[in-house]
Amino acid sequence: MNILIINGPNLNLLGQREPGIYGNESFEAYLPQLRKRYSDIEISYYQSNVEGELINEIQRQGFTVDGIVFNAGAYTHTSVALHDCIRAIKAPVVEVHISNVHQREPFRHRSLISSACKGVICGFGLDSYRLAIEALKGGSV
Repeated sequence: MNILIINGPNLNLLGQREPGIYGNESFEAYLPQLRKRYSDIEISYYQSNVEGELINEIQRQGFTVDGIVFNAGAYTHTSVALHDCIRAIKAPVVEVHISNVHQREPFRHRSLISSACKGVICGFGLDSYRLAIEALKGGSV
């Protein structure tokens, strides 16, 4: 199995950015834990702050990987282009958020990509990524 994790804008600052919301651990520190736990799965990772680069990566890999775990960051609430891109590919996509977006500002309560994704996981910190991998691995998406 081959799973791609994609993080969008500002997620390169995990561990530094608003630790009360996002925690103290960087994604780069967390990723080896995922790879060790799921040694039977090839987990690749991509991060960009640029919407068009995220679209390019999804299009590039979305027909060959078995699933995508996608934290679109703030683009979740603004990007019709990401929605359309997710709909265009073959791989199932699980939308992930570290925080519970429904407990935050009202503009974060609406996702423009959710309806294109197979499922949504939010509010479990970095463990949200593990839960998404479990869903993809178990075939529940």
